[in-house]
Amino acid sequence: MSHQQAVIHHEKLLQFLDGLISSGKHLYAPQRKTGKTYFLPVSQSGSIVFDEIQTTLSPKEILFPKVERLLSYEQNNGTLHVIDHGTAGQMPDRVLFGSRPCDASALHTLAEFFRRDEPDAFIEQRQKSLTVISVSCVQSDQNCFCTSVGSSPGDTRGSDILLTPVGNGKYFVEVLTEKGQSLVGASGQYFETSGPFDKTKVLANIDRSFSSTEVAACLSKSFDHPFWNDASLRCLGCGACAYVCPVCSCFDIQDEGTAKKGGRLRCWDSCGFSLFTLHTSGHNPRKTQSDRWRQRLMHKFFYMPDRFGLLGCVGCGRCSRACPADMNIKEQLIEIKKTMEI
Repeated sequence: MSHQQAVIHHEKLLQFLDGLISSGKHLYAPQRKTGKTYFLPVSQSGSIVFDEIQTTLSPKEILFPKVERLLSYEQNNGTLHVIDHGTAGQMPDRVLFGSRPCDASALHTLAEFFRRDEPDAFIEQRQKSLTVISVSCVQSDQNCFCTSVGSSPGDTRGSDILLTPVGNGKYFVEVLTEKGQSLVGASGQYFETSGPFDKTKVLANIDRSFSSTEVAACLSKSFDHPFWNDASLRCLGCGACAYVCPVCSCFDIQDEGTAKKGGRLRCWDSCGFSLFTLHTSGHNPRKTQSDRWRQRLMHKFFYMPDRFGLLGCVGCGRCSRACPADMNIKEQLIEIKKTMEI
């Protein structure tokens, strides 16, 4: 569909969001909790935070929960009953509001990743029931590097509706998909028609630090380079970077219960953990933290683009903000590019 454009005032936007809640949709948006900002269920629009550069955690959980039950089983009178939660019930209509373009792009990448080979029914259902209303970035910090990974502060990828703050309490509205049109069409009283607007005038200025294509070329010949030993010295293997990342997709499968009743769970995991590749025999093909740190960067910037045509990073900068050892992925990518080009 062709993109539609409009303008909405802040007060009308809040009314629009309250209307979505009243209509029965489940709304998630940035809200403050214990001094930090998270995507949480919204009961009224007045609790939404608009001025954060980035939320502490990404909205990944909306598509890919930290822990989810894949199946349950119960044995009654000799008969085994199994419930496949991927096909049981229907997802409610959900709206994600206030995601930054990097997060919307990440959700798109996650959905594409889990659609390959054997499509994941759980994530596919969540993606189909989700409408994403993103807000362009008019401010940034030193950790943001979306422009280095092919994105921008006003990127439309993954968004159904993109709002760009233009000043005086107004937002330029881009309606990008049929899902977005469905929401706007049902609430047209809140929107005013608009002609084209050059949003680059108001977007945050984020310098491009490297080319992801050039980084991939450098990584392709770096596997045995001593760079990784030095680069990983500070890594604690805590997994904080994977936990906050909107694109990381590693998971573990856990079975729990008894012979009579139980279930199977899928839980987030991290390739940075020492147990991630540990075999039952005791052999670990990635036995050192340098092996694991190399895998993290290679997966995101070389293996994923090579195998799937997808980049495993959107430049949100959360990993650098969260790292207790102050490791910075952007700086490391710049450094390995310099090292491999010498």
